[in-house]
Amino acid sequence: MTALFTLHPDAVGTIRAESKVEILSQLAQRFAKVYALEAGLIRDRIEERERLGSTGFGRGVAIPHARIPDIARPVAVFLRLESPVSFDSADEMPVDLVFGLLSPEQAGAAHLHALAAISRMMRDEAMHAALTQAPGDEALYGLLSNGIDRNAA
Repeated sequence: MTALFTLHPDAVGTIRAESKVEILSQLAQRFAKVYALEAGLIRDRIEERERLGSTGFGRGVAIPHARIPDIARPVAVFLRLESPVSFDSADEMPVDLVFGLLSPEQAGAAHLHALAAISRMMRDEAMHAALTQAPGDEALYGLLSNGIDRNAA
């Protein structure tokens, strides 16, 4: 089975951020660098989605997402924060794991299926703990790659 989205090894990293705005900016920059996309457009679309309601998922996880033109399939970026940051989450908990998703503008069902797979993976207690405790970016990527395959169904 093919994954519902692409997660490149360079799209996984640990960052320092002081605010939600800074997280979204760094997320857009990582998407732009890794997938050769336009950072300003990504930031605008993600911020537009955030204005509809926080993508703070709960339990320290945020899943910022948007649809953009000129991509063929969903792509993802995963950022672990060095310190938790307030994200206006429904449970009012600060986030330290951020899983960004971009999908083609016309990808209705594909976007929802990818979000559902990410959501299942982030709700998994063992995965959440492993991501929080992983020793580095390579370990994070390995955990996520295996988790994506298990949660794609």
